[in-house]
Order: sequence, then C-alpha cells, then structure tokens
Amino acid sequence: MTRSNRVPDGYKASGVDIAEADAGLRNIIARVTATWPKTGFGAVQLPIGYFANVVDIGGTGLALCTDGVGSKAIVAQMTGKYDTVGIDCVAMNVNDLLCVGAKPVSMVDYIAIDRADAAVLDGIAIGLAEGARQAGVSISGGEISQLPDMVKGFDLVGTAIGTVALDRILVGRDIVPGDRVIGIASNGIHSNGFTLARRAFFERARVSVDHVFAELGHPLGEELLRPTYIYVPEILEILDKIASVKALIHITGDGFLNLPRVAAEIGFIVDDLPAPPPIFDLIEEHAGVERAEMYEVYNMGIGFCVILAEHDADSALAILKRQGRDARVIGYAVADRTKSVYLPQQRLIGTGKRFRPE
Repeated sequence: MTRSNRVPDGYKASGVDIAEADAGLRNIIARVTATWPKTGFGAVQLPIGYFANVVDIGGTGLALCTDGVGSKAIVAQMTGKYDTVGIDCVAMNVNDLLCVGAKPVSMVDYIAIDRADAAVLDGIAIGLAEGARQAGVSISGGEISQLPDMVKGFDLVGTAIGTVALDRILVGRDIVPGDRVIGIASNGIHSNGFTLARRAFFERARVSVDHVFAELGHPLGEELLRPTYIYVPEILEILDKIASVKALIHITGDGFLNLPRVAAEIGFIVDDLPAPPPIFDLIEEHAGVERAEMYEVYNMGIGFCVILAEHDADSALAILKRQGRDARVIGYAVADRTKSVYLPQQRLIGTGKRFRPE
C-alpha cells in the first residue's frame, strides 16, 4: 500500500480521540483526588496513572481496578457468540491488578444491554465464570441495566479487587539500567483497538466475520474473539519465587508505550520482538495506517511484560515455560530521563503516547 493511501491517526479517524480523552481525564483526576484521605484507614497509596490503585484497609493493601471489553462486544454480536467476552472482562481486570503486585481475589460485573435476552446473558455468564476459574477469583456480584434509549447491543465492564502488602506494592521504582524485559505472548489483539480493527475489516475491506483470510486460515470473527490471556497463575508464581521483580506491565491500549508507566526515570530498548501474528499485518493493511500507529494501539503479539534483574531472567522464563507460556527476553532498561521506548527492529522511538520514526 502506498503512503498516499495511509490514514494519519487512523484511530482518531475511527472515532476514538485519545488526546481528548486524556484532557478529560486530567479534569477528572483533579476532582476525584480531592476525596482522598491523607493518612490512616482508606488512604490511597498511589497517584492515578498506574494499572490499579491500592487503599490502606487497616494495614492491608486493597488493590482496585476497573475495565471492560470495549467494542469487542460488537464483534460478539456480529458473530452471535457471547461465551468468551466474559473471559476478556475478567482478564482485563485481573491482569491490571497483577501490575501493582496484588493477588486478585474477586470482581463484580456491570452489563448494560438494550433489552434483556436470556441466551445472551447466559453466554456472557459462561465467559465470566470461565475467566474467574482461570484467574482463581470469585464473581461476587454484578448489575444488569436495560437501557434501550442509550445502548445498542450491550456493554460489559468489571471491577476487581485484590490484596497486596503495603510494603510490597510494585510501581517500578527500583528499575535500573540493564534490568531485563520479558515479553509473554498474547492471544491475538486481546481487548484493545477494536474500533480501528472493525473499521479496517468491515468498512474499508467490506468483509464479514465469516471471511477467511489466507493468512489466518479460519474465520475473521473467530480470530477477533480470541479471549484475552489471563496471566495470573504464572505471574503469582514469579512474584512468589523471584525477589528481583521490579515491575509488571499489562500491554493493552498504548501498546509498548505502557512500559514507561513506572516510577523510575528509565527508558527501554525493545530489540528482540517476535514477528507479530498475521492479524496485525491485516489490520495495518486494511486500515491504511502507519506501522508506528500499530505499535501505539496494539500489543503486537506481546500481552504482558515482566521487568526484573538480569540474573533472574532465566528462572522467570523457566516458570513461564512450565506454565505453558511462550515468552522471551525482548529488551532491557536504559537510563533515559525522557522515559522513551526504542524499537530498533521497527526503527521507531516512542515518547508519551506516540511513536515516531528514528
């Protein structure tokens, strides 16, 4: 595809304006942080911006986060298959809890739907239960709201809690140059970037969910609905057995630009990435976006990262292999006050929310 066919900022053109959302978020943060107790029971331990937060509950750290499946729900509607998006809802939450060093415990869900459909709700519940089983958590409650005037189809969101010792909260404060970044494989595009993916396939390429691309070998809808991996068992084992873990990073929206969401003034050179699964090349081709934007939006085949001391990398990889995960050292930390991410294989440098050519 020629450069003239490329769409500048294709995600924004698809209807998702990240910059405007960030501006709104700044206003929200200013207001909600005014509610925080300064000390004692209920004191909030972290600034907003990490994957989850932690509240002091009488000396115990209660970790909390919330997330949903986004417009992956629309693909579920298009295929008529609802029994996997619940896994995604659990995954997006429990994986975020892991990033502050917490052990996930329980979650609640919120389903907004245009009209109650018992079969659809049962399908969602099947996925929620399977996700909870994989994560070792309970689904302790939830809410169903019928909103025909507001919702077309359904939306699925969860809120999860976990526990972490107050002196063991992970935020990447101790990362030093030379620490290794282990990348753990994703299961496709997981639960981010679906607005752009849907635009690429269903508007620009004008294919259906039943279309079989030769590169995939199976229906497009099946590929898009691959459930987000839940990394709880292997990460909890790593936390239990390896003392030098410095940070845990869930590679979601913003892709590898999630790596600098740590307290240390540190950058990352990510120089040994595996080839992205074919779904990403297909999105890039049919959306008409630059490769830089793909790395801003998608996980590109790596769903979770562990940052730890170099001498413990092999031990962590052995745990991941035993747990059935495909993982490798993909890079390392470097001194960098700009907290940039360098992708030499792709000739990209990322700072803030953007990658640019070298």
